Amino acid sequence: MKHTQMASLLSLFAISILLLALIHGGFGVEASKQFKVGDDFGWQEPSMNNTGIYSHWASSHRFRVGDSLFFEYNNDSILEVDKWGFYHCNASGAIIAFNNGKSVIKLDRPGPVYFISGVHDHCKNGQRFIVEVMGSHSRSPPAIIAAPPEPFLAPGPLQSSAKPVSVIVYSVFMALVVTFATIIWCAA
Repeated sequence: MKHTQMASLLSLFAISILLLALIHGGFGVEASKQFKVGDDFGWQEPSMNNTGIYSHWASSHRFRVGDSLFFEYNNDSILEVDKWGFYHCNASGAIIAFNNGKSVIKLDRPGPVYFISGVHDHCKNGQRFIVEVMGSHSRSPPAIIAAPPEPFLAPGPLQSSAKPVSVIVYSVFMALVVTFATIIWCAA
């Protein structure tokens, strides 16, 4: 009976640690996302009273490296251009261009990315937008930041050769040790 209880308690402990890690993002990776440009409106020339639709759409989403944009359109094209090409609706220096009706563009670097319609009048009428791409989806634990050395100051009277320890990591470790010891003690 005691072995069964002990195994149950240890299983519960392991599951609790796993859930804690999942809740606090301990595994460090978020899935990449695919965004449909313009949502239900798709990629088409906006009406005269809706010229800001794509700027509004882009500003209402958060894009990261690894995400992708899905364009769905008819009788049009999508071009990635530089900043100058964006503001002047100039398609001549396009970085990439698609005209197949359904296109996916992967966001592979942080920073601004500029998109326009390949149809000059469509671009002039608001069929263009800028995506501000943030860093990747992977999350790593925060780094312990040490103060830079100060070569012009004399060392203090009591220097320690011990390595710095994160108080949070130490506290979590101690809580786990106490929990585990309590489970073992209760099972005995």
